[in-house]
Amino acid sequence: MNREHYLVNIYHAARHWHVTIALLLAIQYSAGAQEVLTLSQAINNAIANRKNVLAGKSDQVIRKLQTDALYRKYWPQVNVEYTYLYNPILQTSILPIGVFNPSYPADATKNIQFGTKWSQTAGLTLNQPLIDVSINRQINEAKLQERITAASQAQTEYDLAYTVAQAYFEINLQETKIRSAITDTSRTWISYQLLQNKFEQKRLLKSELNKSRINHNNAIQQYRNAVSQLIEDKVYLLFLIGKNDIENSDIIVDTAFSKSEQLSILNAQPNVSNIPEIQQLQFKSDLTAIQTKTEKARYLPTISAKGFIGANQYTNNFDPFAANSWFGLSYVGIDLKYPLLFGEDKHKKMQQLQLQSTQYYQQKDDRAAQYFKDGLIAKIRIEQVLSQLKMEEENIALSIESISIFQARVSEGQESSSNLNTEEADLQKLEANHQSNRRQYWLYFLDYLKASGKLEILWKQ
Repeated sequence: MNREHYLVNIYHAARHWHVTIALLLAIQYSAGAQEVLTLSQAINNAIANRKNVLAGKSDQVIRKLQTDALYRKYWPQVNVEYTYLYNPILQTSILPIGVFNPSYPADATKNIQFGTKWSQTAGLTLNQPLIDVSINRQINEAKLQERITAASQAQTEYDLAYTVAQAYFEINLQETKIRSAITDTSRTWISYQLLQNKFEQKRLLKSELNKSRINHNNAIQQYRNAVSQLIEDKVYLLFLIGKNDIENSDIIVDTAFSKSEQLSILNAQPNVSNIPEIQQLQFKSDLTAIQTKTEKARYLPTISAKGFIGANQYTNNFDPFAANSWFGLSYVGIDLKYPLLFGEDKHKKMQQLQLQSTQYYQQKDDRAAQYFKDGLIAKIRIEQVLSQLKMEEENIALSIESISIFQARVSEGQESSSNLNTEEADLQKLEANHQSNRRQYWLYFLDYLKASGKLEILWKQ
């Protein structure tokens, strides 16, 4: 069996571990049934389809409707009023009859009952606010609540974008790992075939051949692991972006950032104020300031125009339609209200709101400091990993070159197979570390974008 046939066989074997998903996402590198998906598209699709994001958008609409409803408080309030009363005990008043009739003593009085057993009132009442500062304060408060809800929604999208970007870069890393594993499998196969020939010629110990086979098996397993992980990562990304038919979908990632773009982003000044969580805390602090003004407005005078038009009926018997018993009634006037006693401690309420405002400012400053610290640490780690990656890439290139030399010298009988096996094993360790550090680099890069307020460049360009 030649090397090409062997690679084809292990490739198909990898596909058959997980038949349903493998048919879906097996690495075929043919674009026929695959959709190219950019990072920006992936994030925007996730934002458009995730249920928790859609629920947050509904919250924003609800807040907007609540704000619009407050404007109705400026509109005239018209009520239809109707009451029908039975008065079992009529009110009795004392009248100074001596004032009205000189035939009685000046201080003479008489007990007189007022009203009738039955009475009813029907009419329209109008109340039109003219001056009420509290309405405007409530509207301003509601508008700021809208901004707080929008910031909360933006933070949800911000966190989702971070998760999608992680899954997206994981796919790219696994595809790179697969390509490297295929190259490793090809190289270790050559080494194994070379040592197998020497073993068949009785020029090699079986233990050395076994080491070579172990190296080759490890390379195959790395390939299989990478294929399996890639399938898992793609399923996860398809889930995040809201694909309904995951089993019949496949994607090709189109990773974007060049080295120069990455350096440009890392060298730019961080802008923590762009992070929605920081904005939300700022808005909450502003809200307490507006709530303080709203609270003060409760103790200010209000002026409104009031009017009533209708009629009253008074009868001693139950007769709603008795003739000559209805009397018209109307009035128009100005209603002034000025609260004097509130039934609560106004000063303590103001203190409470001021303390809440201070709390939000302190929380905002603390979170901003944490984000700045996280961004700085991520940048330091990026610089360290970049240095390590550069060294590893050089070491891998040198190791591959050395293995080629070892293979040629072993073939000519000028080098021991033990050294070749050791070099193969060392190279696999180098490449495993290199793949791990590449993954760490991208995770640190995303951490830096998130902590420095620059994450939106991934999908808002």
